[in-house]
Amino acid sequence: MVLNVPGLISVIIFYIVILVIGLWAARRTKGETNSENVMLAGRNIGALVGIFTMTATWVGGGFINGTAETVYSYGLVNCQAPLGYALSLVIGGIFFARKMRENGYVTMLDPFTRAYGERMGGLIYIPALLGEVFWSGAILAALGSTLRVIIGLSHEVAIIVSACIAVFYTLFGGLYSVAYTDVVQLACIFIGLWLCIPFALTSEFVENISVNSSTEWIKEVDPIYVGVYMDSFLLLIFGGLPWQVYFQRVLSTRTAGIAQTLSFAGGLGCLIMSIPSILIGAIAVNADWSRTAYVTRDNFNVSDIPNRASDILPLVLQYLTPEWVSFFGLGAVSAAVMSSADSSILSASCMFARNIYKMIFRQKASEKEIIWVMRIAIFGVGALATIMAITVKSIYTLWYLCSDLVYVVLFPQLLCVTYLRTSNTYGSLVGYIIGMFFRIAGGEPSLGIDVLIKFPYYSTENGQMFPFKTLCMLMSFTSLVFVSYLTDFLFKKNILHPRFDIFKCVVNKDYPDVELKKYNANPQEVFANPGFTQSSGEIAAKQ
Repeated sequence: MVLNVPGLISVIIFYIVILVIGLWAARRTKGETNSENVMLAGRNIGALVGIFTMTATWVGGGFINGTAETVYSYGLVNCQAPLGYALSLVIGGIFFARKMRENGYVTMLDPFTRAYGERMGGLIYIPALLGEVFWSGAILAALGSTLRVIIGLSHEVAIIVSACIAVFYTLFGGLYSVAYTDVVQLACIFIGLWLCIPFALTSEFVENISVNSSTEWIKEVDPIYVGVYMDSFLLLIFGGLPWQVYFQRVLSTRTAGIAQTLSFAGGLGCLIMSIPSILIGAIAVNADWSRTAYVTRDNFNVSDIPNRASDILPLVLQYLTPEWVSFFGLGAVSAAVMSSADSSILSASCMFARNIYKMIFRQKASEKEIIWVMRIAIFGVGALATIMAITVKSIYTLWYLCSDLVYVVLFPQLLCVTYLRTSNTYGSLVGYIIGMFFRIAGGEPSLGIDVLIKFPYYSTENGQMFPFKTLCMLMSFTSLVFVSYLTDFLFKKNILHPRFDIFKCVVNKDYPDVELKKYNANPQEVFANPGFTQSSGEIAAKQ
């Protein structure tokens, strides 16, 4: 395909503008030596900027491209992600935003490391990291397909350049750069997509989308897939909660009230911003592609369109709108990608620097050292996401898998650490292992993972038809609760000797090993000793 020079120039100009804004915002962190201020913008994000950055973070390239792809391929009824993620933000605002903000956490992993210990927090980081990498990969892949279709730029080059730009300004400005670029990017998404809709709707190649809409692009759920449908919907709602990219915005707000407000507004924003993509999917269904330049000028085979569903949004922009309009749409997609990619990369890097590097490996690390580790991690996460975007084909598959392990493994952990006071490391570890094992055993064709356990209604042709992901999540949750209550009861009733509390999370959590040995592993005697006092959760010798 011939390179479209005017389109390439427009993309370069857009990238320069975003880069300048990101570096301008980075001035607020110049000379900053407090890692918490870099990660959370000094907890000074107000309602307006907070709403913009929350909405822009969720409305990424995977969101707008994936929505159009699904409406075109499977119908509006089967496009669950916009509503699912909107409900997720609302539920997060009701049940988690205020609690997390009032406790003054810095990352989503903080409550886990406090309740379950640093090493358990490190294990919980694994699915959190995978989720962020999948998310960023979906976003970058969306931009790659768009630039390939509209301006003829190589898929790989588009992804790599976009990732480098996002990494560059995030590297210097932290959340300040991310938040302020999000304001501009969300405006670009809204204006760019809505500008394209009237031209695409009135194209001579497009029939009225309201005619036979229920059968053409709204469709219905096949009864065979009801179990899978419900499983996916619950996954999107509750799997959309335990994300650092969400809680980073919640924790950066000035007050807990603002944290709730931006959660609710972000949910509404997701629904509003999905409308243009839904219409583009409907337009693609009702287009006569054999009459467009896709066939008459570029000599593509019209029968290939269904196989290019992940490209359907850029195809509509390219062949059903004037060239100058498609450039605005291209700007919208680019903005969507940048607004989410930078957020996701920063989120994973912050968790690594604070909850892995500092808490597990270098407890005495200085604030400056933590900031540099975070910057190095930004490069690493950006590289992983870039590789994922280049190697995985379907945008919607990546977008959908983002919440998978997060739903099965992290959601039960978040629920228990927030609301179950007796949850402990033993329950957390067992719940983690059970959830991870049974989810992987269920198989994942898109990642080449074979089925080990065939749940009820399994079909060789269609795979797992039972809502097994929700079952895995419930198994993880119930095992976490049961084991936590059981160990709490056994240790506190002295049925199990305190020396068996190897994770120091029930009766030994406030007492050093040396003192337990000195008093024959009896915490009550340690506590009664006048030579010791409890400070910051530990027993320190009085001088």
